[in-house]
Order: sequence, then structure tokens, then C-alpha cells
Amino acid sequence: MARKSDTSDIVAQSPWLFRDCPMNALRPDSPALQDAIADAISTATRGAGRVNILIAGKTGVGKSTLINAVFRGELAKTGAGKPVTQSTQAYTKPGHPLTIIDTRGLEVSDYARSRQQLADLILERSASDDQEKHLHVAWLCIQDSSHRVEDAEIELCDMLANAGIPVVAVLTKARKNSPFVDEARKLLPRAKDVVAVRALPEWIEELDAELPPMGLDALIEVTAEYIPEAQQRAYANALSTRNKKALEVKKKRAEIEVNVAAGLAASAAAAPIPFSDAFALVPIQVGMIAKIGITFGMELDTTAITTLVTSTLGASAATLIGRSVVSGMLKFIPGAGSAIGGTIAATTAGAITKLLGNAYVAVLYDFCQKNPGKDIDIGMIAQALKQRVKL
Repeated sequence: MARKSDTSDIVAQSPWLFRDCPMNALRPDSPALQDAIADAISTATRGAGRVNILIAGKTGVGKSTLINAVFRGELAKTGAGKPVTQSTQAYTKPGHPLTIIDTRGLEVSDYARSRQQLADLILERSASDDQEKHLHVAWLCIQDSSHRVEDAEIELCDMLANAGIPVVAVLTKARKNSPFVDEARKLLPRAKDVVAVRALPEWIEELDAELPPMGLDALIEVTAEYIPEAQQRAYANALSTRNKKALEVKKKRAEIEVNVAAGLAASAAAAPIPFSDAFALVPIQVGMIAKIGITFGMELDTTAITTLVTSTLGASAATLIGRSVVSGMLKFIPGAGSAIGGTIAATTAGAITKLLGNAYVAVLYDFCQKNPGKDIDIGMIAQALKQRVKL
């Protein structure tokens, strides 16, 4: 959870948000308000979830290259992964809501033992009550130029499918319009899809030309279809903005967060209790900003998220509380006054929350388009949002 000294910065940057409110709970130094903001940030961080992807394939098919091409953080270059069994390793890093479980041993003489270890691992994770321990998707990597699917690969695909794990067959180091795609579909009928990819540019000496990467957007999109809803924000966070489809996945997920927050803001503002909405709306906006930042790739670090929220609120979120306080005055009117006041507050709160959220998504999307693969620059984001939102 964020420290109170962190969250006090949020309200201190815009003290005029609260100066006209008679409720002590809305004072910038109010412990209740600071706790509510800290809770909102902590909840958003914890709620990001964790997505686990199993990646299987022979040595040399390009698994590490594929991982680093699709996901941010150069996961496969952080050193040897943590051993899970003798034939599997897990790759992850702090602040990253993704675990890659690399399955080895498909071509070794003791394949039977490797297969049994993997079967035990799948059973153990599937039996867990914690969905964040499940294997959510599997990539079965086969080198396109081999034009062959081994019996061990077919068996592994069937084993994963029988365990309820969606399998995407990935033909690595592929060429455009590879004829092997259709053959692989026939040989791997239990796979959800077959995608041909080239993770890195390839120089073709005979043509004196370089072939660009291909298929990564298709792989990102197909994988997203099979990630559970609870893991969608983690998946969006983990994707690298180097890929166009990754940005679309992030934007789509962020827009969902905006719509949810706008609905919550409208409901909170409609409460027929004077000024109750003013206290409730700040954490809703804080949570929305934090979730959008996480979706676009912020590290799951409370301090970093708090800095992002502080900068964003300081830049643009001022009018929400001001307007909710005005409508809160109407709630003092007996009878119809409470209903009228609630209606005005609900409409205003929902609309302004959505306006802020959509502007924030647009700014982050624009930044990621112009700076593919780069970390989010909080200062630049706050400045751009200030320019865009003039409420």
C-alpha cells in the first residue's frame, strides 16, 4: 500500500479541489481521504493479476527470441530462469505480471521423464484454487523450415488440451504464406490456432534483401482471445508496445477500465447523502488512472503508480470534486431536491470521469505510438494530459 506521505501529494497538488467543501473528510490532510486514495492504488496494483504462459519447443526453435519480441522487459535475457522441474524453467521479474514457463526436453532421450514432470506440473497448477497459478495459454513452437510435426509435439498438444489449456501452435522463423501452416493444422487438430511468425528481421543473401518481422500481431491477437478475463489486464501490461496489435490490446482493455469507472462514479454521485459523492469519487478516479497506467505497461510498483496518479491528478482531475460539491448542495433540498441533486451529480460525475479517462488513454496511446518499446515518461504524460484536458 502507498504511504500516506505519497498519497498526501495527490491532494496537496490540487488543494482547491477541496477548499469549498465543509466536510472534514475532504480536507487535503484528511487521514480518511489519504487512506481511501492509498487503498485505491493498492487495490489497482493487486488487481492486475498474473498471467502464466507455457512455451514448449525444441532447442533452437527461437523461443527466447519470440518471448522478447512479444513481451516487454527482455524476460528471456534476465539470466537463467528459476528451475521449476528438471525440464522446465520459469522466467519472470519484479513488477512484471507475467510468468513464462519454458518446457525443455522434447528431443532428449529421457523424454518420458520430462513429459511426466510436465504432466505433474500441469495437474498441480490446474488443481490450485488460485487462478493466478494456472497455466492460461500454451505456445507450442515448431520451426517452420522443419516441415514436420514430431509425435512428441502432437502428444504434448493433446496433453495440454486435455488439461483445458488453450494451445497455440507457433511456426517460428517462418516465411510469408508458408505452406506448412495448413499441414500443421491437420497434424495438430487440438490446437486452437496455428500462427506463422518471424520474430526478427532476416537477411536473404540471394535476394540481397531483408525480410521484416511478421506474424507477431496475429500471435498477440490470437493469444488474447484465450486469456481469461481476470488476467486480461496483466496480459496487456506484459505486452511490448513495439507491436501495433499490443497497443490495440492495451487500448481496448483501458477503455473497459474507463467505462467501469464512469459507471461507478455515476452510481456514487447518485447517492442521496450530501457530499457523500465527493468523498467516493476521488478513489474511483485514482483507481481508474492507476489501472490504465498498469494496462499500458507501468511496473507493478506502488511508488511508481502513486507518482503517475499524483502527476495526472495534479494536471487535470480538478473539476470532478468541485462539480460534485455543487450538486451536493442540491441534495439538502427536501423531497425532490435530493433526487434532482443526485441526478445532476451522477450525470456530471460519470461524464467527467469518462472524459478524463478517455483523454488519459489517448495520451498514453499517443506516447506509446511515438516511443515504441520505451518506458512510460510520467512527466511527459502529465504535461500532455494537461494540454488535452481543459475542463
